[in-house]
Amino acid sequence: MRVDVVSIFPEYLAPLDLSLVGKARANGTLRLAVHDLRGWTHDVHRTVDDTPYGGGPGMVMRPEPWGEALDALAPAELAPDGVTLPRLLVPSPAGEPFTQAMAHELAAESHLVFACGRYEGIDQRVLDHAATRMRVTEVSLGDYVLFGGEVAVLVILEAVTRLLPGVLGNAGSLDEESHAHGLLEAPMYTKPATWRGHEVPEVLRSGDHGRIARWRRDEALVRTATRRPDLLAALDPASLDKRDRSALDRAGFPPPAGDVAK
Repeated sequence: MRVDVVSIFPEYLAPLDLSLVGKARANGTLRLAVHDLRGWTHDVHRTVDDTPYGGGPGMVMRPEPWGEALDALAPAELAPDGVTLPRLLVPSPAGEPFTQAMAHELAAESHLVFACGRYEGIDQRVLDHAATRMRVTEVSLGDYVLFGGEVAVLVILEAVTRLLPGVLGNAGSLDEESHAHGLLEAPMYTKPATWRGHEVPEVLRSGDHGRIARWRRDEALVRTATRRPDLLAALDPASLDKRDRSALDRAGFPPPAGDVAK
C-alpha cells in the first residue's frame, strides 16, 4: 500500500517509524511518505492560511498550496478514468465516524492520501475540486476537536496497517479482538496464576478449549452489554444462539429481539 501524508508539521508523524508500522515501512509493505505542505508555497513567508470570508475567529488554510500538493501526489493524467487515483482522507470533526469496518475498507485500497488540516480547517473548495477526480472521505475519530489532523492520521494508519497481510505475526489475533465480530474482546490474563490476591479464572487454566471458548464468548457479550450497549443493539439477533442469550439473561441484559441462531 502507498500512503502520502501532507501536513505543515511533518515531524508530528515521526512515530510512524516505530513499532509494527515502522517495520511495515522498512520491509516495503507500507510505502509511506510524509510531505510538508509549505513545500508548495511560493512566498517568502511560506503562507498556508488566511482570514475567513464572512468574518469570524481563527484562520483557514488557503487552497493554492493544497491544490498544488494534490496535483503532485495525484496527477490526473496518470488516471484519466479515475480508477487508479488515490483516495483522499481528510480528518475532520464533521467527518464520517472512523470504525473498524472503515479500517478494513481502507486496508483494501492501493493508495491513500491524507490531508492534515489545521486552524479552522481547509478551504472547502479544495475538497470540492478533489472530489471531481478522486474519492474524498472526511473522517472523524469522535465528537471532539483536535488542534489538527495529524493525531487522527496516526490512529487511522495504525488501525489500517495492522490489517495488511503479513504485518501481524499471528494473523489469528485479528479474529478474536474487539470489534472483529461486533463485540468487545473478553478479558485477557497471563502468568502468574495469582497476583496480589487476584486469581486467573479457573476455566482459563483448565485446558478445556471448549469451556474456554464459551467463557470468552460469554464475557465478550456481557462486557459489550455493560460498556457498549449500542454495539449489542446493533448485532444481528440471528447471530446469537441460545447460549448467548442465556449468558446475557443471567447478567441481567435483555438480548436483542429476533430469531435465535441454531
